[in-house]
Amino acid sequence: MSQSTVPCYTIINSTDLEVPNEMQLKQDLEKGDTNVKIETLKKVIQLLLNGERLSGLIMTIIRFVLPVQNHAIKKLLLVFWEIVPKTSPDGKLLQEMILVCDAYRKDLQHPNEFLRGSTLRFLCKLKEPELLEPLMPSIRACLEHRHSYVRRNAVLAIFTIYKNFDWLVPDGPELIANFLDTQQDMSCKRNAFLMLLHADQERALNYLASCIDQVNNFGDILQLVIVELIYKVCHANPAERSRFIRCIYNLLNSSSNAVRYEAAGTLITLSSAPTAIKAAAGCYIELIVTESDNNVKLIVLDRLIAMKENENIEKVMQDLVMDILRVLAAPDIEVRRKTLNLAMDLVSSRNISEMVLVLKKEVSKTHNVAHEDTGKYRQLLVRTLHSCSIKFPDVAGNVIPVLVEFLSDTNELAAADVLIFIREAIQKFPSLRNLIIGHLIEAFSQIKSSKIHRAAVWILGEYVNDKNQVLEVIEVIIQTLGEVPMVEAEQRRLAGDQTEEEMMNHRNNNSQPSQTNTNNSKVTSDGTYATQSAFSLAPISKKEKRPPLREYLMAGDFFIGAALSATLTKLALRYADLEDDAKAQNRLTTRVMLIMSSILHLGRSGFTNKPITNDDTDRIFICLRTLSERTKDVVQVFERYCREALGKMLDAQYEEDQRVFREKQKATAKVQPDDPVVFAQLSNGRENQLGENVFESSLNQALAGTKSNNLSDVSSPNNKLNKVTQLTGFSDPVYAEAYVNVNQYDIVLDVLIVNQTNDTLQNCTLELATLGDLKLVERPQSVVLAPHDFCNIKANVKVSSTENGIIFGNIVYDTSINTNVVVLNTTHIDIMDYIIPASCTDTEFRQMWQDFEWENKVTVNTTFTDLHEYLKHLLKSTNMKCLTPEKALSGQCGFMAANMYAKSIFGENALANLSIEKPIDDPDSKVTGHIRIRAKSQGMALSLGDKMSSSQKLAVQAS
Repeated sequence: MSQSTVPCYTIINSTDLEVPNEMQLKQDLEKGDTNVKIETLKKVIQLLLNGERLSGLIMTIIRFVLPVQNHAIKKLLLVFWEIVPKTSPDGKLLQEMILVCDAYRKDLQHPNEFLRGSTLRFLCKLKEPELLEPLMPSIRACLEHRHSYVRRNAVLAIFTIYKNFDWLVPDGPELIANFLDTQQDMSCKRNAFLMLLHADQERALNYLASCIDQVNNFGDILQLVIVELIYKVCHANPAERSRFIRCIYNLLNSSSNAVRYEAAGTLITLSSAPTAIKAAAGCYIELIVTESDNNVKLIVLDRLIAMKENENIEKVMQDLVMDILRVLAAPDIEVRRKTLNLAMDLVSSRNISEMVLVLKKEVSKTHNVAHEDTGKYRQLLVRTLHSCSIKFPDVAGNVIPVLVEFLSDTNELAAADVLIFIREAIQKFPSLRNLIIGHLIEAFSQIKSSKIHRAAVWILGEYVNDKNQVLEVIEVIIQTLGEVPMVEAEQRRLAGDQTEEEMMNHRNNNSQPSQTNTNNSKVTSDGTYATQSAFSLAPISKKEKRPPLREYLMAGDFFIGAALSATLTKLALRYADLEDDAKAQNRLTTRVMLIMSSILHLGRSGFTNKPITNDDTDRIFICLRTLSERTKDVVQVFERYCREALGKMLDAQYEEDQRVFREKQKATAKVQPDDPVVFAQLSNGRENQLGENVFESSLNQALAGTKSNNLSDVSSPNNKLNKVTQLTGFSDPVYAEAYVNVNQYDIVLDVLIVNQTNDTLQNCTLELATLGDLKLVERPQSVVLAPHDFCNIKANVKVSSTENGIIFGNIVYDTSINTNVVVLNTTHIDIMDYIIPASCTDTEFRQMWQDFEWENKVTVNTTFTDLHEYLKHLLKSTNMKCLTPEKALSGQCGFMAANMYAKSIFGENALANLSIEKPIDDPDSKVTGHIRIRAKSQGMALSLGDKMSSSQKLAVQAS
């Protein structure tokens, strides 16, 4: 038997410290009662699985255990006979197995149907035709048993025997075809049809043609096999497509979700007609909506996304956007995110209005819903509406009123996304500016976040162009700021006097009739009345309610004060250009300057939690000086350069998005120069009937390996040759090297072992151990190596997290003289195999940077003399993506700061901040600085730091 056909078994750890000897096992099997025999048999099976050879026990088990009629022993014996070696060292069948064969012939005739069925399942695993040949009459007889469990296992046994040893049952397909015609049980029909599918497709097709109208009434297990048959037959012979395509259409309405999923996938591959694509996509959408399991929803959504990649299918799917949006009813945030992205890619001008209406309804549904993912979902809806408005400007007018409501939302991320949209829309769509400003003024006083207020103030100051709107904005700002001067108002508040705001509220309250008593009458315990004066009550301190902007300033956030000063300066300068009356100009200017000086005074008064910073003080002083002196150059900065900077930033973002889109488009060339030319007139029509040209696809797969490797490809880190690790020396008796193939959640070590001696190596075993979050799945099988022979052994290692791991071990082998050991070199598993570049917004980056607790600081030690070259080298060696725009990094100023981001296949995030510098006047000086890495897990941060340090050392050695 070749090494590739040797079965693999699980190694079971034994809790017993003492391994029982063979004599004790024999005694327990001979003289023990039924329970002792069961326990002993379990120990024997465990020892066999762990590699022990107990050939002396076979005859004991045949004599004393095999005749026992206990069902537990019968089941254990099936396992025992499956794993026990049945041949002698020279490959001949053991004589004792004839007795075993006779025992199982009796079990196949046993009146208990479970015993018969279990024995038939056991026979499917036998690979010795000498044992199976005497049992064939009994197996055939089981096809006519009254119980379906026996019949369906008999079909499986005949199928397996026919596949491995067809000469034992030469009339197998004919036998099963006759059996299929007479059966009513669906499991029996499924197994019989499955055998015909693989053994005799013509008989399977004839049966399907005879009952094609009854397919919808079959069980789901049989329907799945029918779908598989139609797929194979139509791909092998496209002329049969018209014969069975209607059957696939009918199976789209099956009661089984699994059948509908497979039928939809088969229909897409068989036909590219718009009706077929609509039917398949509609079936997928219905599956997502009706299925409760989120994993199933994600799998089917991925299938729809894959369909969209085909240009012809994408055009048909554009009409299904409204159906796709039905999936938003699912509560899972990941399902909603993929659904919105898919709908955004498919939406067109024909259905954008309907999509916006659906998204508006979804927004209204999220109000007053207490769920942990509600905030994230609202943020997704905001971003989708943003994309809709930018992609289709006609709907922006309907979207803006809905989005402005989010500004008062407690979820700051959603409100920030709304402001990003408003900032872009007000810059790109001048016709909507009055609408946006009107809604923004209405919502200004309802905003609850300092960051949102700061951005809203900037937008109002930049885009208000009407003098009435200027006055309106200043009034709104004063309302949300409170009484000015602020220091005097706070002093009165502390002294207990009423401020102007409280006096106004008091007047409003007094306008309604009310009656107050200074004395309160109370009843004592003995029933008499007692009087209590209001002067004897201690004052109850309550938290003063201040206007929002005043609250920020009192909390020490004077950055909002600096932003407010800049906005007021812009408004005053713009009002001076619009208003001809000098008195009105001066009145507004002095009012604005009073607000700014009041903010400065409040920052130095000591009433606030934190004093004003020097930066904010300088900025407010610049605004005051600008209004008093009106220097032309400084006025130009306030009036023109700020908006130009925003326009340049938005243009840079648009160019970056277009560049990414073009790279995706160029990733796969549509037509290669050496592609064969297909003449439709000379075609037999078969290729056009399928969803893909099967011959072309197979030809392309065959030619994929003929691509010539350039020198740069060979030296690339991703080349397979660079993943080969030498495990032993060339002078060792056994030479070994391993190719490390990293899959998503496991690592496959393909180890080449070469016998460099003139002796035969018996029991040559590869013993491996791991360090880190790696786990060996199974122990490799022992092999026998002839002199100067070689073999390949594969070992699977399971990966559970993104950390550097080490695999070490040795090779043990027996010669005619003694046992030898060759120690292997350690194999290091690189973290880069799990990390892929990813992107995120600046807000998300800052939030993750704040949340992640593990930080690793790496000092830059390199021979690079150019800042940009060092950044490129770092990105290439760490698989990270630079989030800082290219334009922000361009130029030479002597220092550079950049943010980098990557994600692991396990969903872990890795953040890095690069801060480097070099003197401009010394071109030969080396780059210096440091890299700060942050991650959620310690292993991720340490492993990424080690990778950066090692990449620097390699660069130094290369230079």
